Amino acid sequence: MCAETPDYKDTLNLPKTDFPMRAGLPKREPGWLDRWEKIGIYDRLREKEGRTPFTLHDGPPYANGHLHIGHALNKTIKDMIVRSHQMMGHDARYVPGWDCHGLPIEWKIEEQYRKKGRNKDEVDVVDFRQECRKFAEGWVDVQREEFKRLGITGNWDDPYLTMNFHAERVIAEEFMKFLMNGTLYQGSKPVMWSPVEKTALAEAEVEYHDKESFTIWVKFKVADFAPGAGESSDEEESAEARQAVVEAAQAAREKFLGAHVVIWTTTPWTVPSNKAVVFGADFDYGLYEVTGTPDECWLQVGEKYILADKLAAQTFAKARLEDGQWKRVSDVSANQLAAMTLAHPLAGTEGSNGEWDAPRDFRAAPFVTDEEGTGFVHCAPSHGMEEYELYRDLGMLDQVITYNVMDDGALRADLPFFGGKYILNRKGGEGDANKAVIDKLAEVGGLMARGKIKHSYPHSWRSKAPVIFRNTSQWFAAIDRKVDDGQDQHGETIRERALKSIEELVKFTPQSGRNRLHSMMESRPDWVLSRQRAWGVPLTCFTKVGALPTDPDFLLRDPAVNARIIEAFEAEGADAWYKDGAKERFLGNDYDPAEWQKVDDILDVWFDSGSTHAFVLRDRPDGTEDGIADVYMEGTDQHRGWFHSSLLEACGTLGRAPYRNVVTHGFTLDEKGNKMSKSLGNTIAPQDVIKQYGADILRLWVAQTDYMADQRIGDTILKGTADSYRRLRNTMRFILGSLGDFREEDRVAPADMPELERWVLHRLAELDEVVQQGYRAFDFQGVFQAVFNFATVELSSFYFDIRKDALYCDGDTLRAKATRSVLDILFHRLTTWLAPVLCFTMEEVWLERFPGEDSSVHLQDFPETPASWKDAALAAKWARVRQARRVVTAALEVQRVDKVIGASLEAAPVVHVEDADVLAALKSVNFADICITSDLQLSADPAPQEAYRLPEVSGIAVVFEKAEGEKCQRCWKILPDVGTHAHPGVCGRCDSALD
Repeated sequence: MCAETPDYKDTLNLPKTDFPMRAGLPKREPGWLDRWEKIGIYDRLREKEGRTPFTLHDGPPYANGHLHIGHALNKTIKDMIVRSHQMMGHDARYVPGWDCHGLPIEWKIEEQYRKKGRNKDEVDVVDFRQECRKFAEGWVDVQREEFKRLGITGNWDDPYLTMNFHAERVIAEEFMKFLMNGTLYQGSKPVMWSPVEKTALAEAEVEYHDKESFTIWVKFKVADFAPGAGESSDEEESAEARQAVVEAAQAAREKFLGAHVVIWTTTPWTVPSNKAVVFGADFDYGLYEVTGTPDECWLQVGEKYILADKLAAQTFAKARLEDGQWKRVSDVSANQLAAMTLAHPLAGTEGSNGEWDAPRDFRAAPFVTDEEGTGFVHCAPSHGMEEYELYRDLGMLDQVITYNVMDDGALRADLPFFGGKYILNRKGGEGDANKAVIDKLAEVGGLMARGKIKHSYPHSWRSKAPVIFRNTSQWFAAIDRKVDDGQDQHGETIRERALKSIEELVKFTPQSGRNRLHSMMESRPDWVLSRQRAWGVPLTCFTKVGALPTDPDFLLRDPAVNARIIEAFEAEGADAWYKDGAKERFLGNDYDPAEWQKVDDILDVWFDSGSTHAFVLRDRPDGTEDGIADVYMEGTDQHRGWFHSSLLEACGTLGRAPYRNVVTHGFTLDEKGNKMSKSLGNTIAPQDVIKQYGADILRLWVAQTDYMADQRIGDTILKGTADSYRRLRNTMRFILGSLGDFREEDRVAPADMPELERWVLHRLAELDEVVQQGYRAFDFQGVFQAVFNFATVELSSFYFDIRKDALYCDGDTLRAKATRSVLDILFHRLTTWLAPVLCFTMEEVWLERFPGEDSSVHLQDFPETPASWKDAALAAKWARVRQARRVVTAALEVQRVDKVIGASLEAAPVVHVEDADVLAALKSVNFADICITSDLQLSADPAPQEAYRLPEVSGIAVVFEKAEGEKCQRCWKILPDVGTHAHPGVCGRCDSALD
């Protein structure tokens, strides 16, 4: 610039804003939280009238411990659902809640007792329950603040707690509906039992881990062989023929007597409870004889064994026999197996007191496989559901059920040889029962082989100790019994109603959730409702003393008694059930307390959370009119948890599912795809992410992931998320800076705007559909990707890049006014579209432009986008323009890299265009401005060979030429007229702007 040329910098309309490039989210976000609380954002949204309610019902987290990354993912997705639906015109309510009862809290209090040398059983139950309540209250307060720090909006001042008195009243009331509608019954069957915690567990309270178990091959001697109808002869046959049959039967008897049927089990402790052995009716079995033995082997030469042919070789290998040390003697048919009587390996043992002397039942069963084991299955129906169901259906349960295992996992004290032995020790490790059984079987010659196996095994998700199947007396909800409640629209039984709800009433996102829940509901057994604990809602019912569970008057079904109970619970909570005189109080004067037994088991906590629809959706003023939620949203594990129990409970009381949509997210893994574990040291706490990056970065990570599958998180991923955030923040900063002097009177109507601005409006109309459809489909990844790509590619790299010149250098022109008008439109849409995701940052952006004590982006709705903005013909034209621009910018980049030019304004390329329509489209716009060159020529002439081409864009070629003239000292374009105007060193456009 010449010395006499003025400095025109101050004459440019450069962006002006105090919006900082560096966000400083960790320090600044708490201030916005305080502000939202001060102005009462959530309550003010509820004041908006005439809006369609939308309710996401919160699946209650457990009030026990700090939040983990899964909590952050879950609550952030919920928050995005609620915020987006609010901004789409709904009254989007969100009542956070907590699950407060149950074993984890009880377990913590017991741990505190053990450290102090106290025994829980010696503490008054009401006092114990009060300590559990206090513990839960403390963690509710901690988790509430941690959730709020994530930016989660909701009715935090009035959440729902399953331990609130009204909630406990309704839980009991819902249970009483099962009592009164005929689906409640007491039964004895195998349930998953935690010996360490001394309680039954639901499937949802169990997780599977690898466990090393003893495995044994046990010999059951053939004690008798009595051929049945399958071995008999026809009466019309000759005496000789009948005699032949008799002789054949005798020969078979001699062949099989003394042989051994071999079973395989990984639970030696169940062998004392064995009542039967079963086989597969369609398998091939053989009789095998031992012909040689190695040293240290439990088998003897000449012994005979019956095994499935497919498994014989590997079974003998487990017994250390080599090939050639055993041979197959003959076939064994299913009829022959059925004719055998087996003896328990401990039968007749000295000191057994006849415990195992009765013959074992031996029959075919459908659940036997020939994939592993021996082809025979040992049956202890008290400890296995398949065996239990087999003998239940045969009407033989009274013959096969045992009660050998106590609630602490000890074998009953008077059980010969094994009384007092423990399956597990007090910490959940291996007890002494398995070894005792194995040693005794070896002593009496009852073992063929032994070993160990590592396999997936159920563990309690609280104590982390293995569980067992144990036959106990429990309370069940029958899911295939007619529900006597007059709500048969969707089926007569709980199962029918659940399946029909899944099939017809509920939409699943993703669809795979429907199939999973449907298959679970098709095959699930009756619901075990009872737990043998203290902290929870009791099974509020009475049983007749001396009556059997099958007797009609076994359960007391009296509405007046029920009313007294729920009235007391509303006033005092469930503690009322455990107070002195409770039985007499509730039975009143109508019943003799001596004739009735009060049930003191507590309800499965999944019944608590499953019935939340009643005391949250139905009973609260911010609930729903029909007690049904628009959305339940949880992790995929809740198909067997909250989704499942809510469906069962509501189908028993409402007659249908309590939700219209079920949305499911996956699990969070580390960057390498490994499950997070404290032992592996790969956990990421949301508090640490917030401390380093801020909550908005964590929220943006959620929005960028496909949450319906498993997601990964780690330092590298979070740094990538932070980079995306910075790019988006810079876009918003440019918009803010360019709107600093925007005035409403300068607004340009869309019809009067240049084509480029109308193209932006067209893209906004398209994007508005994508955003709103995506939010309604809970597709946050799709929404964010669409908005992010638009903001960073179509705006920052295209539209803003082109219009910076007009914004900075134009005077009071239509083009500059139209650009700012579009920027204003962009501002309102981008801030609101992104507010559900980046709730803190978009509030900062909004307040930068619209400060005020009551101002907030979260009080806004998505702006309505006129359908008239859509212009398909214009969009098609500008698609061709942008494609041609790509060729030009690529050609100029080659020159810049080769240092021929420093910037695109130094160029004046010649663009050769073969297609006449494309050429006409390019001539109808200022293509030089579009390509950010000082000049540009468009030509229909054939391009020279050396012209630059892009392989993917046919028919367009570029010949590089330098711009001629002088550089304008204001706009930096190189033009021939620079220096010929009143203002020195500028072009004509800038000279007019300066005037």
